[in-house]
Amino acid sequence: MEQKIKWVKNQMMDKKEKASIDFLSCQEIRKVREFHKSFPEYSETPLRRLDALASYLGVGGVYVKDESYRFGLNAFKVLGGSYAMGKYLAQRLGVDIDKLDYTRLTSDEVRKQLGEITFTTATDGNHGRGVAWTANRLKQKSVVYMPKGSSLTRLENIQAEGAEASITDLNYDDAVRLATENANKYGWVVVQDTAWEGYEEIPTWIMQGYGTMALEALEQLQAMGVEKPTHVFVQAGVGSLAGAVQGFFASACEGETPITVIVESDQADCLYKSALANDGKPRIVAGDLATIMAGLACGEPNTIGWNVLRDYSYMFASCPDWVAAKGMRLLGNPLAKDARVISGESGAVTAGLVAELMTNPAMAEAKAKLGLNEKSRILLFSTEGDTDPVKYRSITWNGEYPVPAI
Repeated sequence: MEQKIKWVKNQMMDKKEKASIDFLSCQEIRKVREFHKSFPEYSETPLRRLDALASYLGVGGVYVKDESYRFGLNAFKVLGGSYAMGKYLAQRLGVDIDKLDYTRLTSDEVRKQLGEITFTTATDGNHGRGVAWTANRLKQKSVVYMPKGSSLTRLENIQAEGAEASITDLNYDDAVRLATENANKYGWVVVQDTAWEGYEEIPTWIMQGYGTMALEALEQLQAMGVEKPTHVFVQAGVGSLAGAVQGFFASACEGETPITVIVESDQADCLYKSALANDGKPRIVAGDLATIMAGLACGEPNTIGWNVLRDYSYMFASCPDWVAAKGMRLLGNPLAKDARVISGESGAVTAGLVAELMTNPAMAEAKAKLGLNEKSRILLFSTEGDTDPVKYRSITWNGEYPVPAI
């Protein structure tokens, strides 16, 4: 298996006509956050300022948004599913979501109007748990399909939220197709963060839901005296999260958008391959997508997310599993007085990549193209905690997936 990090500078972002990012503007995302704030479990997740790490790496600042605290679910995904489900129910009721907070959504009056609804999705774990959690809170039902190789712990966490959940013998993209087929058959509602022709509305709402995390991060940076980051590294599966973060910062920091790097597993690097092709069209990666970065094991891009990334992102990187493992150990074993961040396989790959860029001579060209130096203020998103505790310990305690001698 290839052990090197691959990267490509985006040649398509210089075109004049770009995809609209109005749906990810500060104004829109503030509305989204108000919906999230209406849930009793809402609280702002911490932004960790890792000064000792920044000094060690030779940059001006490293800031990590720690999503292990999100709604008590150990991952950020619930932001997208909850908002999309809220928007869907608002649409069914014929009212604006601004007038439909958690309290009203769960009222007897509204539940009587809506009747019983079943939401379905395919997931590696975090998104499905968020959908199941939201359906449970809204007193509705959920059915969740997981790809082969999924963690039993993640399955049990989803089932604990009241969902009918199972691990299939399919890869992620085929599990999405199964959920869609059964939704059509039984009249369920698909809540998937990937878009295809004829299915764009809910993925758009999910991307907006993820915007709450980006808005919080920007405001937290500003409270620390940092107007905005110079660089944002964000991981990608189908590209919904990455597209949401990219679109938000491109809108909020218009004129001086942070340099953004999109980071994928090399076993599911559909966005990297799309950028490498340099023709503006998304590419698909097939097969088992066998990576420890389960949340990124997606081979078919969200077309809405891809359009945003294609037009605004600076670089795409394709990383072997050891990069994620390095990031997990780096964040979990902090220097000096830095805070500890418990980051799972899909949450830590960006930290591993930044460390390689700043310390590995083989990455010097990419480092130079990104303009990384002692003035750089780098924002990362640790999108999950130890959602598979056994795997987390195997990597951080036992040294599974060591940095190769290359």
